[in-house]
Amino acid sequence: MASDGYLPLFETRRVKAELWFGFYWIFTQSLRWNRVRRLTFRDRLYQRYEDKLPGVDIFVCTADPKIEPPMMVINTVLSVMAYDYPTDKLSVYLSDDASSDLTFYALMEASHFSTHWIPYCKKFNVEPRSPAAYFINVGESLGEKSQSNELTAVKRLYEEMENRIQTATKLGRITEEIRMKHKGFSQWDSYSSPLDHDTILQILIYGRDPNAVDNERCALPTLVYLAREKRPWHFHNFKAGAMNALIRVSSKISNGQVILNVDCDMYSNNSQVVRDALCFFIDEEKGHEVAFVQFPQNFDNVTKNELYSNSSRIFNEVELQGLDGYGCPLYTGSGCFHRREILCGSKYNKETKIEWKSKKDSKGEESLLDLEETSKALASCTYERNTQWGKEMGLKYGCPAEDVVTGLSIQSRGWKSVYSKPERDAFLGVSPTTLLQLLVQHKRWSEGNFQIFISKYCPAWHAHGKISLGFRLGYCCYGLWAPSCLATLFYSVVPSLYLLKGIPLFPEITSPWIIPFAYVIFAKYGGSLVEFLWCGGTALGWWNDQRLWLYKRTSSYLFAFIDTILKTLGFSESAFVVTAKVAGQDVLERYEKEIMEFGDTSSMFTILSTFALLNLFCLIGAVKRMIIDDGFVKMYETMILQILLCSTLVLINWPLYQGLFLRKDNGKMPSSLTAKTLVLALVLFGTEVK
Repeated sequence: MASDGYLPLFETRRVKAELWFGFYWIFTQSLRWNRVRRLTFRDRLYQRYEDKLPGVDIFVCTADPKIEPPMMVINTVLSVMAYDYPTDKLSVYLSDDASSDLTFYALMEASHFSTHWIPYCKKFNVEPRSPAAYFINVGESLGEKSQSNELTAVKRLYEEMENRIQTATKLGRITEEIRMKHKGFSQWDSYSSPLDHDTILQILIYGRDPNAVDNERCALPTLVYLAREKRPWHFHNFKAGAMNALIRVSSKISNGQVILNVDCDMYSNNSQVVRDALCFFIDEEKGHEVAFVQFPQNFDNVTKNELYSNSSRIFNEVELQGLDGYGCPLYTGSGCFHRREILCGSKYNKETKIEWKSKKDSKGEESLLDLEETSKALASCTYERNTQWGKEMGLKYGCPAEDVVTGLSIQSRGWKSVYSKPERDAFLGVSPTTLLQLLVQHKRWSEGNFQIFISKYCPAWHAHGKISLGFRLGYCCYGLWAPSCLATLFYSVVPSLYLLKGIPLFPEITSPWIIPFAYVIFAKYGGSLVEFLWCGGTALGWWNDQRLWLYKRTSSYLFAFIDTILKTLGFSESAFVVTAKVAGQDVLERYEKEIMEFGDTSSMFTILSTFALLNLFCLIGAVKRMIIDDGFVKMYETMILQILLCSTLVLINWPLYQGLFLRKDNGKMPSSLTAKTLVLALVLFGTEVK
């Protein structure tokens, strides 16, 4: 590379990168201008509305029993079945997009266990109400001997159920003996594959059936299994398609006015969360404006120093509260309560008044068999043909971030949303335990948000006049995740290469123009450290957050940016990738020790490793130049910022160097990837040295 000829070009690009960072900073600050924190007054709900509480339909979605194990799924189901809410107004639906008879079997077992678990939870007011989480956390001493005895009995029942489910899962099929015990398995008789089968629907517990009671003779909530029809020649629209099928099927069976959707790995950690959400919907002054109430996604497996920065600490503690100040928190896809009529396309009218009470059909009761059969048609492949489903009704299609674009569309029709963060976390889930899982997850999110930004739903101009400036700026912050890779890539590579050549890109240390750079560095990183610590994080957790900031922008966001451009030009199609929820024991042990996991050959790792090695070679070359050629003082005076930047990049990439050269465990970089990235980095380095 001829350095002198390219210097003006790279000076121009440096300025553009700095302008981008400044421009993007405005978006991030808009999320901090108008933060609010909401409180609920549950006692008022008990006193004034207990006899008028609406029906609540809860949707739990799963898509792959291999990466979303049935035991994890049913623990989530059991946790929401045991809510502190009238059971005759509570219905739980499991959408199984893998149409797995193993998942159905697990749910059938859970329906039997619920007759013991639900009364135990309500009798002793236990938290959390996920059996697996509760049994791990429960103390040795429970105070009352009666509870201790009942705990022993219900725990034994759970372990027996778990053993049966795990045995079937390891076997990989349901035995004929089990199949003969429940008529629901007959629905798999015509089954061909996960992408070619009829609708499979089974009402395991029907709340209106007088015989559907627990062992205390109290009514149980409705429990429904659904695997919507799939055909190879019909596009199924991933999770959005599953949610829309659930909306229609539930309207026939229970028709709750409020819908809660949770991912199968996000168990309920707070039995009062339904009542918390209703406090916003039923509010006499502003309740009629609220379309949905979003709760944060928290995780119970985050390490002390947040190895993969997966607690979403700033997002949950700062940014969503900032969006709430504008009345527009994001719909993030899980832990969200919706008003059914709005999710189905209702437009805002400030004169509309809502009657909160359970809606039951005035017609005569259908038999359970008839109800199942008529409901199946609502989940067929062809039902949505020539309708507004996926457009103006239900969740929107055509975007990996179907939840975000659906929420934005609802808010653009004039509705408000609310963010609620109770003192006790509402939901707890499983965060990625490997670096690749995290990067793939963020690729999907950033790709989806960027697709929204360049679509007709772009918040910068969509529904202009109906949504505030702060609202638009806040949403743009996420829509521009993917393009931010370009400026980050420039700063990650070019200053280090120019440091190697001894060419300054920034003002000298004696120049007054260095003051703005120094101010931005200290203000930006000092402020983010203080904010992170204020939100309950650690200093090392903040450092890990900075590392993942770099990794996501130079891998996940880069691939998301490229894929979105290719899709826009018609060269590729979007795909929905489910993040794995399970990991091997050795992986979990390294994760708990906060040792970064590589272990896979991935193009994302190739890019990260190549840039990390290139920065290391540039720093070594610069040190050699300081010692042998130009002397320390000269380079210090002219290129202090480049030395600081390159040194920081080398420090932040230390886990990559360990994975490439120093580690011997199975979580290290594969040897083939190490060799490939070493060659690529040396080629780039050698080209620059010439």
